[in-house]
Amino acid sequence: MFAYYIELKQSKILFIFTCSLLTTIKGASQNTTVETTSDIIRFVLPAKTLATTFIIGDTKGSWQFTKGFLLNDALTFGLKYAVKKERPDKSDNLSFPSGHTSTTFHSASFIHRRYGFKYSIPAYALAGFTAYSRLEANKHDGWVVLAGAVIGVGSTFIFTTE
Repeated sequence: MFAYYIELKQSKILFIFTCSLLTTIKGASQNTTVETTSDIIRFVLPAKTLATTFIIGDTKGSWQFTKGFLLNDALTFGLKYAVKKERPDKSDNLSFPSGHTSTTFHSASFIHRRYGFKYSIPAYALAGFTAYSRLEANKHDGWVVLAGAVIGVGSTFIFTTE
């Protein structure tokens, strides 16, 4: 009985999250550039991840996500202002680390760690696309994007349990 309940809850998580991602992709496809799409994903993915924890009644997960998200942002923006690395397009000196990448990888790795890999596949795809878009837009180089991904995943592993 308990195993059936767990499987039903996991199916509900996957259904809700997949529906949310489909609406994200539909809205993003109306934009004309890769960069704009990644800007949307940067805000929508963590918002929908947190909303899903509330919808399924996972208050422990909501708190874990919030703590990881706050740590992720503190590290990301603290490093941006401490390091002051110039962007490849010369637009400013806040390149290191990639905030878009750290935020989306935090969300994807939270889903992975909390609910399992199969539920995180769509989120990892969106996070990977976001990382690619930052390179394509000439906002970051590969090391900066990698650092963002490491910070995002690392902040998840500090606070999130299964």
